[in-house]
Amino acid sequence: QVQVVESGGGLVQPGGSLRLSCAASGFTLINYAVRWYRQAPGKERETVAYMSSAGVIANYPDSVRGRFTISRDNAKNTAYLQMSSLKLEDTAVYYCNVIIRGMDIVGQGTQVTVSS
Repeated sequence: QVQVVESGGGLVQPGGSLRLSCAASGFTLINYAVRWYRQAPGKERETVAYMSSAGVIANYPDSVRGRFTISRDNAKNTAYLQMSSLKLEDTAVYYCNVIIRGMDIVGQGTQVTVSS
């Protein structure tokens, strides 16, 4: 079964760090681009990181640049989103997204809550 499963979210104080994981199964992640996006209540969906199948990382949006880093472990067939210096406005559900032959593959998401 082709799927991705996000994990690693949680409650963190402002300034803290989290690493999100996106475990892929049923396909080889290295062959596809990976996108991390987030969805907060009342806000538009925002792409926060993108890596092409060749490993090229797109420019991060201003909202996360210098704080978020996307990476991939080919041996583990897993993508990651390292988040540091977290802010209150980073609170959202984070999703990992891969498009395979026009089919949108996305997991259930993982909740990140930044609160003091």
